[in-house]
Amino acid sequence: MTDDATTDPAEGRITTEVRERLLLIGIDRPAKLNGFTPDMWRQASEAFTRLDEDDDLWCGVLFAHGAHFTAGLDLPKWHDRMRTGERGRPTDRVDPTGLGRRCTKPIVTAVKGYTYTLGIEMMLAGDIVVAAEDSRFRQHEPLRGIHAAGGATIRFVQRGGWGNAMYHLLTSDEFDAAEAHRIGLVQEVVPTGTELDRAIELAEVICGGAPQAVRATKASSLRYVTEGEAAAIAAFAPVQSELAATEDAAEGVAAFREKRDPEFTGT
Repeated sequence: MTDDATTDPAEGRITTEVRERLLLIGIDRPAKLNGFTPDMWRQASEAFTRLDEDDDLWCGVLFAHGAHFTAGLDLPKWHDRMRTGERGRPTDRVDPTGLGRRCTKPIVTAVKGYTYTLGIEMMLAGDIVVAAEDSRFRQHEPLRGIHAAGGATIRFVQRGGWGNAMYHLLTSDEFDAAEAHRIGLVQEVVPTGTELDRAIELAEVICGGAPQAVRATKASSLRYVTEGEAAAIAAFAPVQSELAATEDAAEGVAAFREKRDPEFTGT
């Protein structure tokens, strides 16, 4: 099922498609290198919120139509907002860069071609990144007189370490998929044209786990990142107790005993 948002083609759109337990979220403005407009940002937030709130959806896949993931913000359309300090971050919906409300479900991102600025920040707000061999990355805000404000200054350091982060953030250089893989920004590099298929394959593997347990796993890791080790450890026992009382936990034990694949329902 495809639920494509209708909008002015010049302003771009975000497409959505349900494939069983997956929600595919597509960036669609290829004539402008998928540069993000404010309307696309709103639609992306709505799509991620749908993923987060629909119990029938267990995992998201973020990708792009056309040859490039995104060249970033369509800067002229955002400049006035930046001058007034308007962050444009939703308060009641999921923030696609994860700086406000975060999606609690796993997101696998497939990138290709230009993956600049906001593109890097969106992929790092997710969980697993599959990059096409032709992917090119760049965080070049200092060359525009601004700094990255969508999470790159945080997540580059978390995933790549201080030196690698400063190397790329301060020089504003363009680097390839091999370098992104070396420093941990992407998890797999695949032949160009296969990145979406591989991302979907990984998302389907994730959906083989009990959805409540998968979400609890992501939440535990986020708790460690945002609150520290002690908070993550303190939550282990109570969360595990809640999970152990679910029907899916009983199914997991039964499948183990009977030497078969489990069939989880999300309950």
